[in-house]
Parts: sequence; C-alpha cells; structure tokens
Amino acid sequence: MRILVTGGAGFIGSHLIDRLMDQGHEVICLDNFYTGHKRNILKWLDHPYFELIRHDITEPIRLEVDQIYHLACPASPTHYQYNPVKTIKTNVMGTMNMLGLAKRVKSRFLLASTSEVYGDPEVHPQTEDYRGNVNPIGIRSCYDEGKRVAETLAFDYHRQNDVDIRVVRIFNTYGTRMLENDGRVVSNFVVQALQSKPLTIYGDGSQTRSFCYVSDLVEGLMRMMNGAYIGPVNLGNPDEYTILELAQAVQQMVNPNIPIKHEPLPQDDPRRRKPDITKARIHLDWQPEVALLGGLKLTIDDFRARMGDVLPTDVIEPAMHS
Repeated sequence: MRILVTGGAGFIGSHLIDRLMDQGHEVICLDNFYTGHKRNILKWLDHPYFELIRHDITEPIRLEVDQIYHLACPASPTHYQYNPVKTIKTNVMGTMNMLGLAKRVKSRFLLASTSEVYGDPEVHPQTEDYRGNVNPIGIRSCYDEGKRVAETLAFDYHRQNDVDIRVVRIFNTYGTRMLENDGRVVSNFVVQALQSKPLTIYGDGSQTRSFCYVSDLVEGLMRMMNGAYIGPVNLGNPDEYTILELAQAVQQMVNPNIPIKHEPLPQDDPRRRKPDITKARIHLDWQPEVALLGGLKLTIDDFRARMGDVLPTDVIEPAMHS
C-alpha cells in the first residue's frame, strides 16, 4: 500500500515507518522538522519505496495514498507550550487538511489523539466514554483542547462525508529516539541522571503515570489502522507507577548516588493517569508486552549512545510531568 505518515520523522512516527517499510509498503513521510529529526529516518532516505516531504500540515497538500497515519503535532509540554498558537493550528487546521485529503482520495485516516483529552481525570482508570476534566483556557489547552477538536473533526468527517476514520488515544509513551530536550518525565530523568544532576520531581512525586514502550504502541497503531473498529481506543500500558518510583528506577540503573530534588507542582498537571485498555484487548487483541525496567534499559542505552556519557547541559528545563 501507499501510506502517508505525518510527523514521520518524529519519535513515534519514525518507529512506525520502520515497521511499514519492513512490511514492504510504499511510505511517504511528511514532516516540518519542528520536533522531528532526519537522523530518525536516515536509513530509508535512498530507499526506492520511501519519500520524504518537508511540509507543514497547516498548509494543504495533494497526494495519492491508501492510508494516512496522522501523528504530526508536538506532544511534550516543553514544545507545545513554546508556540501554543502553532500547536492548536496544527491540531485543528492540520487535521482538517488531512481529513480533506482522506475524503478526496478515499483513504483510511488514523488520528493519533491523546490521553490529554481526559484532562486531570476524576475517573480512574480512564475509559473511552469518560468525557474528561479539561481547562479550556489553561496552558495545556492548545494541546488537549486541540486534540479534542481533532477528534470532533474526525467524527464529523466520518458522519457527514463517510470518511473511513480510526481514532486512538495515546497514553505516555517512551523509548529510543526520544528527544533529549523532550521535557517529558522519562527523558528528563534519563538526561539528568546521565549528566549526574539531581532528578527533578514536581510536587511530592505521588502523581502517577503509565508508561508504554514505543514498539508496543506502534503495534497497537497498526492493528487499529488495519482493523474494523473506529474507536476511540486507549493505547497505553495499564501498569501504574508514581513519578517517585520512576525516578528511583532510573537512579538505580544509571547512578544510585544521584540525589532527587523536589520543585513546586505546575498548573493543570494531572494527578493520575492510567488507561483502561479493555477495548484495545477486545477489538485489537492488543496489550503491551515490554515491562518498564526492560524498556528503560533500552531507552537509557540509546541516550548514552547518542549523546555519549556526558550530555549537553543546555537541556530545556521541563515545564511539568507529561
């Protein structure tokens, strides 16, 4: 098949492209390189079935494709809050452009939505029918409200124009190729540990997250795209860890002597996050395989190999745990 991946040079997009190329598909990678990186797709650049287009999806584009994986959007608070207007334009106009493309060429469209649509949840764990607790004017709303609108657009294009859609809500994902200045909690801790800096925890560290390794997530995305269920479907690892437990795990793997420091909790930082993946199990026969400690080891090894044992010290200060 001819498959378009928006945000294909990014962390998750590039892992998806590896799988699609290995299966023999023709792949078009669309990326404006705001948070994506050419090194992630370097090995495919000369491949006859691979095409890279530098393009910003807030502008329309005409292509002929069978499937669209729509992943393009900065996903960490550090990056999406740097230019919030651009973030919401990417989510709204970018999604509209890609849905318009899917409508014209009759391709299947998969939206990579997010657990952020649940906001700071009052229901735990989060099921797909929970409508969320989101602040529409908060500093995270460019992303979480943007993704909520993207879902609205997808379902409206489906109902009104019969566009063949799939919607997944991605929970915290980590793994190789994460940006060192990503600003999310796994990469923050790994970078700080490799630099022998204190690990920064916001609040007392009792807030929880669920961490899904990237290979598990990509498997879920592909099953969703090629299955019959429209969604939305939660994709994430239902194993729940406190931020303090994560910090201690990284500490033990890199340097047990590194101290932990506490900073004030930022605005709208969710207290708990855990996916209910019943629908993914039923409709996709999917559940995560990679345990946290195994995934962390691979991630730490990747950061070490890319950056050397001493990483640059000008890593962006994270805005919050995401």
